[in-house]
Amino acid sequence: MTSTMEPGAARGVDAIKVSGVGKSFPGVIANHDVDITIRAGTIHALVGENGAGKSTLMKILYGVQRPDEGTIAVNGTEVALHSPSDAIAQGIGMVFQHFMLADNLTVLENVVLGAEKLHGIGEAARTRIEELSSTYGFGLDPDELVESLGVGERQRVEILKVLYRGAKIIILDEPTAVLVPQEVDALFENLRDLREQGHTLIFISHKLDEVLSIADDITVMRRGTTVAAVRPQDVTARKLAELMVGSELPSPGTEESTVTDRPLLEVEDVEVVDAAGRAELADVSFTIHAGEVLGIAGVEGNGQTELVETIIGMRHAARGTIRLEGKDITGWGTLERREAGIGYVPEDRHRHGLLLDSPLWENRILGHQTREPSVKGPWLNKAGAREDSERIVREYDVRTPGIDTNARALSGGNQQKFIVGREMSGDPVLLIASHPTRGVDVGAQAQIWDHIRNARRNGLAVLLISADLDELIGLSDTIQVMLRGQLVGTFDPQTVTPQDLGSAMTGAGGAA
Repeated sequence: MTSTMEPGAARGVDAIKVSGVGKSFPGVIANHDVDITIRAGTIHALVGENGAGKSTLMKILYGVQRPDEGTIAVNGTEVALHSPSDAIAQGIGMVFQHFMLADNLTVLENVVLGAEKLHGIGEAARTRIEELSSTYGFGLDPDELVESLGVGERQRVEILKVLYRGAKIIILDEPTAVLVPQEVDALFENLRDLREQGHTLIFISHKLDEVLSIADDITVMRRGTTVAAVRPQDVTARKLAELMVGSELPSPGTEESTVTDRPLLEVEDVEVVDAAGRAELADVSFTIHAGEVLGIAGVEGNGQTELVETIIGMRHAARGTIRLEGKDITGWGTLERREAGIGYVPEDRHRHGLLLDSPLWENRILGHQTREPSVKGPWLNKAGAREDSERIVREYDVRTPGIDTNARALSGGNQQKFIVGREMSGDPVLLIASHPTRGVDVGAQAQIWDHIRNARRNGLAVLLISADLDELIGLSDTIQVMLRGQLVGTFDPQTVTPQDLGSAMTGAGGAA
């Protein structure tokens, strides 16, 4: 589908106009004086560092939050959005970063769930889903179980859900965070098709090269307000980064090798099975030496989570051996492994990294409740935990009103910086870092990369799981690809490309 018309031209009124919007929470001003105009029939990118107010603004547009002040106009008419139902009634849909799909249901069942009144659950629904899938090149089979779909296909199901409900304005929150390069290309083709059919798309991302390649307009937010509105042809990634955080676009590139010949983590022939006896990991073997970063690449759902949770002790291997500094820790519990010096940045910071309704100083204690400064002798050391929390906030640039602020009140990126700071405390010998920079801005990303590089230089061993292939290539000494629970290829970061890794991750290529 092609068009010579400039996106948004001759389509009349603006799709969305936000004027003077503000929103505050206890101790935090999330948005103030936000002004943004989104032209109909365009792809409009929203960028900004963590805590800049992007997520709050999108929740306001989707009716999840109500603004304290300001107005919102949709298609030229001022509206009050009190719930997602109100937003959907105005033709606004949202595709969240974390998919909300039922694996045991088909594509059709997932799409119609909650919208049965539109076309029922029979042939009329099937016909509409097939029409939408065909029109936008999604290639989805209504009868296929979602559990059998890849990440890119699941994302298309999420987009199909909002289209099915009649959305003409679609908000996409970090839509490329878990996609390999080939899937990103396919997604962008889908988005351009949607635009040419008259849809308006709001694209939230931290990947500035992608923003420049897909967006018609870009709005930059900083510290809760809008600070710039630019066209991609008028700016570079470096200029966007400066507008966002006042610094240049960082690079994950690492310096000379610090790998030693001292094995620190040895994983040998590890197999993990689920409750039904099916193998989730099969014959997984690798060694990480002191001063080495081993990167694991793979499309999500191919065993990375199971691998990480087996090493930290949340799952138990059916067979195989795990050794830390020469000691067999295969039968050890999670606490013993933590006390032996394993730091852990989990992929889901809300489920496994934080107590969201507890203050930061209490979150400092998590996983460290038997070690200083969290304890003094047999007693909890509140003063020590508070003092070290202040240090983490200072050294890791955690944007927070104070250490008594509940973790829930922080932006995702600031939550992540606090977790990384906590896990790098106490001089771990091994850091398991699962998507350590997912959902963080370029400034926070650079800080986390620096902390990993510095610790690596001082002998830390790092197991790095990441969907950001540039990050894997830049930080790792060796990269292995995981596919269907097995390690299927070893790559040299000095010579491999994201496309090479993408091919191996999807089973289309082997080791270089």
